[in-house]
Amino acid sequence: MQTATLAQMGVTALLVAMLPLALVWTSSDANKYRKLVWVCVFLTFDLIVFGAFTRLTDSGLGCPDWPGCYGLANPFLAHEEIKAAEALLPGGPVTVLKAWIEMIHRYLAMGIGVLTVALMVQSWRLWRRAHQAEYAPAFPTFLFLFVCLQGAFGAWTVTLKLQPVIVTIHLLLGMGLLALLTWYGGRQDHLHAPVRAVTASPPAMRNIRLLAGCSLALLFVQLALGGWTSTNYATLACTDFPLCGGKLVPAMDFEHGFTLWRELGKTAAGHYLPFAALTAIHWVHRNFALLVVLVAGYTCYRAWGHAALYLTARRIAIVLALQAATGIATIYLNFPLALAVLHNAGAALLVLLLTMLNYRAKFQYEIAQKAAASAVYPQASPARHH
Repeated sequence: MQTATLAQMGVTALLVAMLPLALVWTSSDANKYRKLVWVCVFLTFDLIVFGAFTRLTDSGLGCPDWPGCYGLANPFLAHEEIKAAEALLPGGPVTVLKAWIEMIHRYLAMGIGVLTVALMVQSWRLWRRAHQAEYAPAFPTFLFLFVCLQGAFGAWTVTLKLQPVIVTIHLLLGMGLLALLTWYGGRQDHLHAPVRAVTASPPAMRNIRLLAGCSLALLFVQLALGGWTSTNYATLACTDFPLCGGKLVPAMDFEHGFTLWRELGKTAAGHYLPFAALTAIHWVHRNFALLVVLVAGYTCYRAWGHAALYLTARRIAIVLALQAATGIATIYLNFPLALAVLHNAGAALLVLLLTMLNYRAKFQYEIAQKAAASAVYPQASPARHH
């Protein structure tokens, strides 16, 4: 790719990032660093949802090279090449609309990369000035490296022609980035917001913390299964619920279905993937969802009675119910695009909310420990002077 094309793409990424940066620096919020963190959270959530839209509209190869489109900076410049590919295969992966969807997704991702660089640079600058804990640069620097890794998998998604394991890892890294940014945002909030009193004992809060961590871990397993289902186009392998093909346990091929390193739609040996393999993928995703709902639901139940966790727990319960409903509706309504995108958005929202619950439970547990320690070992009263 020519240097001029890379420069054009870099300028476009800067322009994409300029609007959120301008909103941050012109806002009335006194703590603009914290605001920048939460803007990154918001845009990362948007990127995940738009990435789902890109995948579900089969636009992942709308531009079959990377980072540009036919070696050019945008579909305007590559219009002739795109139209020629579309004429050869009108229903194929390359059309003008799909090219724009794919490139918008890439530019949004590059814009978030620029914002991450801004976050890292600002943290280093403020840390050198004040050496305050809230500006410690280690975590923002890690976020920057994590975004670079995510970008690499984005490139491999295209160059390896939507290989399912690569696409699934790309999805998981996106969700991981959202979780990391949310955790960092929670840390920034608690460094500035007043602390709400804790009424729970340390053992009770420790149990909630463990449940929240377990719920988030199970959710990421479910995200991997959901990504594997989507990237293998196994969403409609079962078109009824709660049965699958009229059976509680249908005929399934786990060996081929869960072979990770293979081409899209093919077995490791290069043969077409049997339908029983798609059924196995869908069936495992569907049934593991029940475990996630039960564990996360019980976590919400345990957190519900604590004032500092109540609001987050209630939101998780609502999103869990909506997520289950959209998943079932996707099957019955034959996979409508809007509903499928909404289901992916619900998954990202669960990541965000469960991460918030994990951070708040950790924070409240530490406060409860300090309160218990103060009660057991009260500070000695000052000596009287005679």
